[in-house]
Amino acid sequence: MAAAYRPGPRNLITDVAGLRVGNAQDAGLKSGVTVLTAEAPFVASVHVMGGAPGTRETDLLAPDKTVAAVDALVLSGGSAYGLDACSGVMDGLRATGRGLRLGAALIPLVPGAILFDLLNGGAKDWAENPYRALGLAALAAAGPEFALGTNGAGTGALAANEKGGLGSASLLVGGATVGALVAVNPVGSVTTPGGRHFWAAPFEIAHEFGGLGPDPASGLCAPLDSAKSRALFGPRANTTIAIVATDRALTKAQCHRLAVAAHDGIARAIVPAHTPGDGDLVFALSTGQGDPASDADLAEIGHAAALCLSRAIARAVFEATPAPGDLLPCYRRR
Repeated sequence: MAAAYRPGPRNLITDVAGLRVGNAQDAGLKSGVTVLTAEAPFVASVHVMGGAPGTRETDLLAPDKTVAAVDALVLSGGSAYGLDACSGVMDGLRATGRGLRLGAALIPLVPGAILFDLLNGGAKDWAENPYRALGLAALAAAGPEFALGTNGAGTGALAANEKGGLGSASLLVGGATVGALVAVNPVGSVTTPGGRHFWAAPFEIAHEFGGLGPDPASGLCAPLDSAKSRALFGPRANTTIAIVATDRALTKAQCHRLAVAAHDGIARAIVPAHTPGDGDLVFALSTGQGDPASDADLAEIGHAAALCLSRAIARAVFEATPAPGDLLPCYRRR
């Protein structure tokens, strides 16, 4: 029997060498931003499987587009308003001299994706869009350590029957490191009927989200029971947005295939996933140099990315903490 994978030292996406993640949030707003950047531009692609995505600059990441690398990726609350977080990140990167140089022009490349948290009880009556400033603050906070749960883009996130949040996980796979980062705000449930066991439980390592194990019940083919949908006027205020990463060298086309494979991690951890009311999206990136991975290596990296993403989704919900005005309880306070 092959040896089991094990997490990296932090069990965070920043176990992938060179990556940094920063959070910024506003408690009154009940929303926030998470930024991933690196020491140098990185190859990236994206795959969308939800029916209601909100994105910026993702066309750049298609394998047939000429841009070779980007400077940062942004996950944000705020629905379409949150896309302005990318502008704040661009401001911060430009100030440090980061970006694509075209003659005298310097253009930081910052794709992003958003989730819907406009009806979660937070104060959304701003006079000026707050997300540009939150993006800049998240970039300034970027480092190897960052908080999970009710932080960054997960600050105002809600799952079907409990608070969502920000999650991350990693695995060491042969000579490579693989990691995932996710903001969890789905129409679907992260827990089996009854709310005690996580759908992702078969993939848990070292009690990272409570250690209760899989649901012993069978016959879990039940209709979705969503307190969120009832509270927020139907199944439209959703989305799970994620980033997976590896330090193996990958081409842009291979990053796209990695993003496709990683969506399995969403489907294993959230039931149902990829609905018409979700904007489910996965960015995939590589910081590696040298010869690209073989097809066999890419298959293993994709498998590991899906495992990391399932675990990260459960960790996001497990680490959520209560705040005034919450519409749904936290998993650990139910």
